[in-house]
Amino acid sequence: MSDHDNPGQRHLSDHGIGDHTTHDHITHIDWAVLGPLLEQGAEVQAPFFEAAAAWLRELLTDADAPEAAATADAGPDGPRTGPRTGPRPHPVRRILDVGSGPGVTTCLLAQAFPDAEAVAVDATEALLARTRDRAARLGLGDRVRTHLAELPGGLDALDGADLIWSSKALHHVGDQRGAVAALAGHLRPGGLLAVFEGGLNPRFLPRDIGIGRPGLQSRLDAVGEEAFTEMRAALPDAVDAVEDWPAFLADAGLRTPRTRSFLLDLPAPLSAEAREHLRATLLRSVEVYGDRLDEDDRTTLGRLTDPDDPAGITRRPDAFLLSAQTVHTARAQ
Repeated sequence: MSDHDNPGQRHLSDHGIGDHTTHDHITHIDWAVLGPLLEQGAEVQAPFFEAAAAWLRELLTDADAPEAAATADAGPDGPRTGPRTGPRPHPVRRILDVGSGPGVTTCLLAQAFPDAEAVAVDATEALLARTRDRAARLGLGDRVRTHLAELPGGLDALDGADLIWSSKALHHVGDQRGAVAALAGHLRPGGLLAVFEGGLNPRFLPRDIGIGRPGLQSRLDAVGEEAFTEMRAALPDAVDAVEDWPAFLADAGLRTPRTRSFLLDLPAPLSAEAREHLRATLLRSVEVYGDRLDEDDRTTLGRLTDPDDPAGITRRPDAFLLSAQTVHTARAQ
């Protein structure tokens, strides 16, 4: 979720709220204002994170999972019985949420794995403070703790983990393959690394919204891709590589890769919280790459982000939120 630009955690999205900005800008951010917006955005996306956490729990703890069951496989000479090689149920005692932001996912993981300690790892103390407050409100204060650190280093002071989750943080590290390997090195035997990278850009408005030129979101996607490419190229020690996350996991020595995408489908009419999340996303888009857009699109965005404009995102009955998010996993030997 990251909720995420040097090799470290970021906390604003390249395409809106949800990712992180550059580390150089972090000192200029008013976290008293941004922190609540990040937390609100993560809460809006909670259905995705809950579904992903349930899947991870299934992979790690389901004694009836296919990987752990005895099988009857057909060979050239007929049925072949015996245990399938592969991972076995693995107790989860410790979780690292790397690039945790305000800790919404950290707490969801703690709830999904009630026997585990969950450690939120982030580069911003103000967001870690929000994590501690959230954990206390949810009655998780005895199992959720925080650690101030940046990627790819900063984890050596922590013990190994049975589950490491990283959401939209690794694409802000110059050497993504190396970052995956660094995280994999902190897994306990049989532990799982889960990397949330990729998916589809969210959609939240019709193609023709009645103001400005139709197709605004497609143009936002295009300039966002340009800005993302420039961000990647400017990272320290940036390494060009095909963004094949399962291959990165395999190169790190992990096995039994699994990839799954989860749908976030919030139809119209949206809740007030979801509408405010979308408004914050659009405001961030204007801030990050508004100068790449033409005057007509900037005018349209001005109206969409105006809470008093009848055509604004917070007052539109046609606003929705549809997104597909992808999680890549693999396990330690």
